[in-house]
Amino acid sequence: MEDNGESTTKQEETTVATTPFIDLPERYDRWEPIAEVIVTIVLAFATLATAWSGYQAARWGGVQSAKFSQASALRIESTRASTSAGQLFQIDIGMFTQWINAFASGDQELADFYQNRFRDEFKPAFEAWFATDPANNPDAPPTPFSMPEYQLSMAAEADRLEMEAEATFAEGAEANQTSDKYILNTVFLASVLFLGGIATRFKAMSARWVIILFSLTFLTYGLLNLLRYPIE
Repeated sequence: MEDNGESTTKQEETTVATTPFIDLPERYDRWEPIAEVIVTIVLAFATLATAWSGYQAARWGGVQSAKFSQASALRIESTRASTSAGQLFQIDIGMFTQWINAFASGDQELADFYQNRFRDEFKPAFEAWFATDPANNPDAPPTPFSMPEYQLSMAAEADRLEMEAEATFAEGAEANQTSDKYILNTVFLASVLFLGGIATRFKAMSARWVIILFSLTFLTYGLLNLLRYPIE
């Protein structure tokens, strides 16, 4: 009977000794395949998004260069038009000065000679000014150049080209900002690739999940930026 009791006791001890305890690392390892799948998906999206972001940054950089070049060319054309307008203005002043000297000296024939050779743009202003009877009207404008009818088409063209140059330059500056945004976004997406690459280096699953969470956050931010930014 005692032998049976001892045998029963030994069986109980053997049962207790062979009872499996909860192995914490093994329980965590069940999540390892899921983590690896998530990391693979994150890396795939991050790779494509990084390539697209870098491509758009290069495209917008090209737009910036083109716009700045166009703005520079427009400013050169504006300067040329402004110079031509100044030259035409000097011609009008010279002709009017000769006319007024002839008119003041009473040489009508010479005055008519100069008047007939006024430029077409100057004639409307001169006629409107002469109609105010400047010889007898003290309130008359001092010269035809003070009349609203005096317009230089080249001066207006110079102003138009300058405004167009400013608008084009602004477009180039905006393209530059967009390119910078894409470059910064590429950095965020590259950090996702880095985090995804080191995630599998950690044996502790808790550390892996923390890194995966950060990579998912950066990836989401980067993808949202790609949806918000303009596409070239």
